[in-house]
Amino acid sequence: MRQKKSTLWSRIPNGVWLLISLGVALALWLFAASTWPAVFATPAMTGKAFLSKAASGVLWGHMAASLSRVLTGFAIAFVVAIPVAFLMAWYEPFRHVVEPWIQFIRNIPPLAYVFLIIAALGIGQTSKVTVIFIAAFLVMVVTIYQGVKGVDVTLIKAARVLGASQFDIFFKVTIPATTPFILVAARLGLSTSMTTLMASEIVGGDKGIGMMIQQANGYYQMDVMLMGIILLGIIGICFEKIVKYMERRFTGWQETIQQ
Repeated sequence: MRQKKSTLWSRIPNGVWLLISLGVALALWLFAASTWPAVFATPAMTGKAFLSKAASGVLWGHMAASLSRVLTGFAIAFVVAIPVAFLMAWYEPFRHVVEPWIQFIRNIPPLAYVFLIIAALGIGQTSKVTVIFIAAFLVMVVTIYQGVKGVDVTLIKAARVLGASQFDIFFKVTIPATTPFILVAARLGLSTSMTTLMASEIVGGDKGIGMMIQQANGYYQMDVMLMGIILLGIIGICFEKIVKYMERRFTGWQETIQQ
């Protein structure tokens, strides 16, 4: 494969591109704040809101509550999604019974059934974790299932010819071939968990970043609202960086093509 010629843009380091991107975002933010001052707080006001909430300890309580819900719901969904996806791929009767309902519920926005779950479980931690679990599980089980179904049949047949048992085929062929899809599912599951967090927290509760944003909206504290939104984005990026590191760590054997 021929190597692409380097261009002027490709010679610019990624760090410089990041600074340019942040500069453009800051300029747009200042423009929006000057054009719609009643809606967009300035960067200085948002920074003051962050320091004020952080100094009082209120922000850390909201962050701890939200992170515990996201990570708990995601972890349970991840553990459950893997065996369910493998059962769907390996056992046809199980797939025919389970898959239609997974596809049906997956197309329902979490905000539609969050009220039903809260009515059944209350407004405490359990209901919020349950909503996050359902949303993350549905996304991950479909992704992992597609990965298991996509395993090269030739590899499995070759392993059987060489005398590999079903146990060896599962752990030495299927699992390694499915690992990239499992990690992609983890990334999608974390993203879905963060999105569903807002749906679960704005309905009820006393702590959480979503609840903080809702309370700020009630008092028209646009700086706190914007600070909470940016904080959610930063947490989401951190999660994605962690999953990308795991992808490089566990799927380094794969051939990758740099764009």
